[in-house]
Amino acid sequence: MCLCLLGPALSHLVSRPVNTRGDKSSLRDSAWHYENPGYQELTAVVTEVSAPNLEGPTDISGCGDLVWVQEPEVHRKADSIAGKYGVWMQDPEAKETYGPEMVWRIDAVGSEVRQLFGYENIDQLSRGFPTKVLLLPESMESTGATMYRGSLYYQRRLSRTLLRYDLQSESIAARRDLPHAGFHGQFPYSWGGYTDIDLAVDENGLWAIYSTNKAKGAIMISQLDPHNLEVKGTWETKIRKTSVANAFMICGNLYTVASYTSPNTTINYMYDTATSQDKTISVPFKNRYRYNSMVDYNPAQRKLYAWDNYYMVSYNVRLGKQE
Repeated sequence: MCLCLLGPALSHLVSRPVNTRGDKSSLRDSAWHYENPGYQELTAVVTEVSAPNLEGPTDISGCGDLVWVQEPEVHRKADSIAGKYGVWMQDPEAKETYGPEMVWRIDAVGSEVRQLFGYENIDQLSRGFPTKVLLLPESMESTGATMYRGSLYYQRRLSRTLLRYDLQSESIAARRDLPHAGFHGQFPYSWGGYTDIDLAVDENGLWAIYSTNKAKGAIMISQLDPHNLEVKGTWETKIRKTSVANAFMICGNLYTVASYTSPNTTINYMYDTATSQDKTISVPFKNRYRYNSMVDYNPAQRKLYAWDNYYMVSYNVRLGKQE
């Protein structure tokens, strides 16, 4: 098996899967640039974040609405074309096998995305080589993966199948199709990249952000059982998935990012799964390197993690008091 991206210096770190099921068909380069339809369907009043909401300490233990996002902090730049798009993350509820400081990274460009790089902490991510390289049994689609409770959750390439890869056993522990979900370019984010299914974690657990033909491209949110990937509940929003650059969950609320290229954009929409109510908002957000292909929230760190044009960055956030 080719380990050309690793090179001889890192090949000894690779853990190989017992069973491998890969697809041989290749990605079409043109599909990484999906056309933005340029509109969204919203039925709420814009809520600006006022200065008084940004004052005072953050209640780390409590939930609330997102009111502020800090300037991005840079941790590393990917060193090859395979890292133009990617995913980097920390497990908010890590198990003993790998502690909570462990950082995981996946370079997402290519037709056989299977290498999961592990770093002891963020400092080591910034300094250089990984301490662990895992080879996933099945290829990953795009940048929608997430880490939770000792498992990597990701979408299998060319399918609507979700996989739970257990880090301790280094094997697939669960698989399940996400019912009726679009995949491989049907309902991606505005930047394309086959971002049809985006997995997310927040204080309430594991989520899938996607769309279906029945929803006519509107964002769907499903809460998933982290053990077997069964759908526990589903909500339909009023915003088209192809009209936003990315989305993430905080405290059971969906948030969307307006642009992936504008250096000064906004988080422009919120949907509350507890009340099934939505509203448009305007929380400033920076795309410093002007091609942000991944935005995820970590509830333990109370940060957003993003992959902006080769750069792995994070943003501190502030939540308002829960009403």
